[in-house]
Amino acid sequence: MTLKECKKEEKADREFQKKFKFEGSINILTQMMVDPAATEKRGGGKNLPLRRGEILDVIQFTNQEQILCRNSQRRCKSVGAEALPT
Repeated sequence: MTLKECKKEEKADREFQKKFKFEGSINILTQMMVDPAATEKRGGGKNLPLRRGEILDVIQFTNQEQILCRNSQRRCKSVGAEALPT
């Protein structure tokens, strides 16, 4: 990983912590795959765009309907729990 990539990741993590008022280090609880039968969603606002079969890093289970996740492009937003199988 180059120095430029490291700095970009650090900046993304700081923005995430500021946006979601997240304190402490970002720990990945688990990885989940988006349900292959789910409809693809564009995202926007506080929701993450979803693609079928995409692997997401779960950061926090916020409530029964929303899960805070990060995708492969390191974008962090909420995902509806119905899109991720348990």
